[in-house]
Amino acid sequence: MRTESHSINDVLTKNVTSFFIPPFQRAYAWGKPEIERYFRDIIRIIKSELNPKEYDKLEHFFGTLVLKEEQQGFAHKSVVVDGQQRLTTTLLFLIALRDLQMDETFKKRITNRYLKNEDSDFEDKIKLKQVTKDWDAFKALVNGHEAKPSIIKTAYQLFTKLITDTLKTNPDITPDHYILAIQRMNVAVIFLDERPHKGEDPQIIFETLNSLGKALTLADLVRNFILLSFDSKKQSNLYETIWQPKIEAQLEDNISKFYRDYLQYKTVSSIKVVSDEKVDSNTKEVYQQFKDFVNEKFNNHEEFIDDIVRFVPWYKWINDENVTDKVSSDTTKDSEIKELLRNIFHDIKSEAFKPFVLGLLEYNQQGSGSDKLSDEKLLEILKTIRTYLIRRRILGLTQGENKNIVLLCNRIGKLSNEEVSMLDLLTNQFYKMRLPNDNEVSERLKTMDFYNDIKKYSKFILGKIEENNTKVAVNFRDSQISIEHIMPQTLSNPWKHELGDDYENIHKQYLNNIGNLILTEFNGEIGNKPFADKKEKLKTSSLNFRLDVINRDSWTAKEIDEHGNKMVAWFLQTFPLPDSIKSADNWNTTVIEKINFSPLDNEAGEISEGNKPLKLIINNESIAVKTWQDVFLEFLKWVKNSQEYDFETVLTNQEKLFGKENTIIKWKNLKEIMDEHMEFRRRYKTFDGYFWDSKKTNLTDDLLFIHINSSAKSFMSRIGNVMTQLGMRENFVEIVLK
Repeated sequence: MRTESHSINDVLTKNVTSFFIPPFQRAYAWGKPEIERYFRDIIRIIKSELNPKEYDKLEHFFGTLVLKEEQQGFAHKSVVVDGQQRLTTTLLFLIALRDLQMDETFKKRITNRYLKNEDSDFEDKIKLKQVTKDWDAFKALVNGHEAKPSIIKTAYQLFTKLITDTLKTNPDITPDHYILAIQRMNVAVIFLDERPHKGEDPQIIFETLNSLGKALTLADLVRNFILLSFDSKKQSNLYETIWQPKIEAQLEDNISKFYRDYLQYKTVSSIKVVSDEKVDSNTKEVYQQFKDFVNEKFNNHEEFIDDIVRFVPWYKWINDENVTDKVSSDTTKDSEIKELLRNIFHDIKSEAFKPFVLGLLEYNQQGSGSDKLSDEKLLEILKTIRTYLIRRRILGLTQGENKNIVLLCNRIGKLSNEEVSMLDLLTNQFYKMRLPNDNEVSERLKTMDFYNDIKKYSKFILGKIEENNTKVAVNFRDSQISIEHIMPQTLSNPWKHELGDDYENIHKQYLNNIGNLILTEFNGEIGNKPFADKKEKLKTSSLNFRLDVINRDSWTAKEIDEHGNKMVAWFLQTFPLPDSIKSADNWNTTVIEKINFSPLDNEAGEISEGNKPLKLIINNESIAVKTWQDVFLEFLKWVKNSQEYDFETVLTNQEKLFGKENTIIKWKNLKEIMDEHMEFRRRYKTFDGYFWDSKKTNLTDDLLFIHINSSAKSFMSRIGNVMTQLGMRENFVEIVLK
């Protein structure tokens, strides 16, 4: 690596050099604030030049360029690893300056010195090759043509306006002054050494430089890691013929999720969730795991590209609600597979099964011999997964799925050759991962608030029951299909008479019971009409549910119980278990469940919400706790008293770590807030767990209070963020459950 100081003018006027921005880099992004600031710097330099009183004329430091040079015949090509926004902005400024001039000689000088290069192998001999998204607009402007609407064109138009407006107020500023200003805008140019032993891998440099700006997503990091290993020509070819059309264009906003799920399937391990909206330390950790996997499992990056491209269409089948591809050559099976995928991933919204089903689809689409998973077997497995998930949702069970289902990926081969069944795998889980039997599901369905407790799944359940009973598909996703209360939510006098003297208790107990609910296409039309009127309306319905209702003369607690029992029986027929396990304990009774977890576990929030803490263990030191508030307070107290970790870092990064400032606040500031917001008096405690008005609290101005009015899930997120910020390993902090 060598670093040289140059003006941006010197960099751009090297006639033997062309500049290549890798086509997968981020597109041009400078807007009005950045461009106006750039132009102000230009004008400051010019005014310094025009001021006779200034002996030392002003120059401006314009930042850093990182280049990796490649020899291209007689010419050089510089790959722009970092600094493409600065280069592009300067060239757009020069194009605008050129186009405003009448002097043809000056215009040609701009084009020949800055914009084009006879040795360039880019289209029209253009000196700087833009990213794919910006190339057409930039090329049009260089060639003096009208560019299509784009950020590139907007920047050019803004420069045109700024130069024109400046001429009106400062007629003494000439085009040559603008060129002079470019000559006095200095950049630090870092040239990377191509020799591997020098440790100047462009990808590593790229990651380091971008750690200071807008964080890169997992999709950005993986793409750059793979493609920056090739020379510029190969990069362009791979990106434009494979990466962009076959990965990015297909998956759009789901690319980072795809890489994570692909990695989970390939490594048979639970990997932390990543987010493109809020890029955090998880992204860096998963990216490192991805790099390790690629380097270990593939001989080169082209081999990896060949592998991952195979999985894109299968992941689309999982992610897209309406799949237009043909999954099976058999029309009936094709339709059934697509509907099951939609049920699992869109109606029930399971994330845990994505890596597993991705593997099933690989074995189904490209397996051979005994490894080939037949369409019939795939359908059977998907139906079992759907039954497993919806039965667990009835009982409110989700805990453990994300962490444990992925571990079944290494059993897909045995599923294909029928050494084991999907039911075997799911009934061999530990208790909290169990497949609920008929008895559990029946009891819950009969007593639960079906309308509210599982609102996300209720239309799906009723739609599938209808479909199972009639063998005709019901579009339960249609907004015109709704769940109606037979006994209405508001009782009229006729309904009070219908229910009898105990109408209040009956209404309270049975209103949202599954026996009082029906799927109709009336979308609220039957409202709180008397039962006799509702029956007449229901006779016009095409849905089978109506039959058991319209055949009854009255609708009281007795009828609701009877209809409810039928609904439960229909549910068990729609999402069935084999007779041998209908009443069995469908879990591995020999497995002792882990009763402790780390706040950095993927499911820490879900685990905490459903349990109570017993002990907090920090670096093998055990602390007794009773509530999740205690866990949060004791953790922060430990960090504050620690000699190894910097508590000041926590205090100065509260917005990032806790999602809000003043999670930890001094008494002198808290009391001012409490004067205006009385409710805050019971939302903060000291590190010792006392409110402000406790006799055990000595209220000094610098006494710290901690916000404790949060959910268990929020406390886990806060602790996890602090652990990550301070570099604590996952098992450094653990919580033991009661």
